[in-house]
Amino acid sequence: MQYSDEWISATAYDGAVRVLAARTTQTVETMRQKHAMYPTATAAVGRTMTAAVLMGAMLKNDETVTIQIKGDGPLGQIVVVADASGNVRGYADEPQTHLPLNTRGKLDVAGAVGKGDLYITKDLRLREPYRGAVPLVSGEIAEDFTAYFALSEQTPSAVALGVLVDPALSVQQAGGLIVQCMPGVEAPWLDTIEQHLATLPALTTLLQQGITLEQLIAMVVPQPRYLQRHPVQFLCKCSEERIHRTLIALGSTELADMVAENTDTHVVCHFCNTTYTVTPATLVLLQAQCRAPR
Repeated sequence: MQYSDEWISATAYDGAVRVLAARTTQTVETMRQKHAMYPTATAAVGRTMTAAVLMGAMLKNDETVTIQIKGDGPLGQIVVVADASGNVRGYADEPQTHLPLNTRGKLDVAGAVGKGDLYITKDLRLREPYRGAVPLVSGEIAEDFTAYFALSEQTPSAVALGVLVDPALSVQQAGGLIVQCMPGVEAPWLDTIEQHLATLPALTTLLQQGITLEQLIAMVVPQPRYLQRHPVQFLCKCSEERIHRTLIALGSTELADMVAENTDTHVVCHFCNTTYTVTPATLVLLQAQCRAPR
């Protein structure tokens, strides 16, 4: 069964190489709509979301990966969270960022992101989460993840990410590909694969032509063995209950000040832009929970 958005996994070279591919068009478009994003911001966050989906495909059960890109460009911080089930959510500090095209006639993602660092946190349901960080190599996102895998995880990888935005601002195509040597394997084919990738049309061009993810993988590695496929979607886990817990965490004194203002409190979710309204009466009940013995 094929899904509108999905990731699939495969191996090649007798299991020495892992390949992950994803189509994320509708997922990125949903994110764009929720945040009223402009094209350069859409491309930057969409590439990051696609990378997160592919990294989520490497996880198990209820494990999650959180990606933060902290650059000094006008876009500000990018934050994306994904899980092993193909669910992903993300945002940028300044979603209405848009710059003139770069010298190659492409969206200037690097200019929007600027210089800074890439942070990866994996919650593997252990006592402490895994954390890794690398300086941004280019701000173009794919090159930055290639550097992250090589430097932080010591896993030689080839990464391709793409988001195509039409003149009406909507996302026409989005997707990504990661090719990795399996742990402990020295794969001499990776350089060849990278060189081959460089000769192919842009990933979004291939998706626009109707290439399936299986066909895409077969264009990159010989005789792939396909393993899994999973649907992908934008899914935010915010809720009124979570908002209430967040307010309780502020403490009784802070809530008392809010109650004294005697006006509705509006809380906006960073990830999906949903606004939650909390009445003064509800704030009183939440303040009482702060005082209650635990």
